Amino acid sequence: MFPMTTTTPDSNTLTNDGLPPQGDGRVLLIACGALAREILDLKARNGWDHLDLTCLPAILHNHPERITDAVREAVAKHRAAYAEIFVVYADCGTGGLLEAACAEMGVEMIAGPHCYAFFDGVQAFAERDEFTSFFLTDFLVRQFEAFVWKPLGLDRHPDLRDMYFGHYEALVYLAQTDDPALTTRAQEQAARLGLRFERRLTGYGDLAETLQGWASRG
Repeated sequence: MFPMTTTTPDSNTLTNDGLPPQGDGRVLLIACGALAREILDLKARNGWDHLDLTCLPAILHNHPERITDAVREAVAKHRAAYAEIFVVYADCGTGGLLEAACAEMGVEMIAGPHCYAFFDGVQAFAERDEFTSFFLTDFLVRQFEAFVWKPLGLDRHPDLRDMYFGHYEALVYLAQTDDPALTTRAQEQAARLGLRFERRLTGYGDLAETLQGWASRG
């Protein structure tokens, strides 16, 4: 995957605030803030000017019980302004509740249990059966402190590391872009967690195919 061709808000903004829609497309994508960079890049590369994007705060992934209601509210808020809405979330720890809500609202969502699976390819991810691996994406490498280190209290109690990660064997970095600086950071994060490091250059995986299909219908 080549370097990205578009600019996005900084990772802290996407983590805590999300991204408002621009109001300049017929079709709205409601996505996790952790996917903003990839979606905006695909829009720019493919000339999908008819697609607009709004992102919910990425930090909701640390509170999956809040995701379904947040998506419901976003669909209700924006439905009248767009011809069609798609939800760029996988299940993301909602236990099927998000899928049920999307079906009830008549909007499609991306397939898979989480973003690790659709970046890697849902089928390939399932076949790997990597229960002893801890996964990071480009976004999570950038936001490791906010999503992993601080929420687990490791900034205050680093001695808890082995309690949290003792059953893991490897940190697998699913890389969307071929960025040496991010790879170095991911290696350092693996060392902090005491895990073997593996990097897998996935590109955008099933996300690109899904958005291509939705864009062609808009």
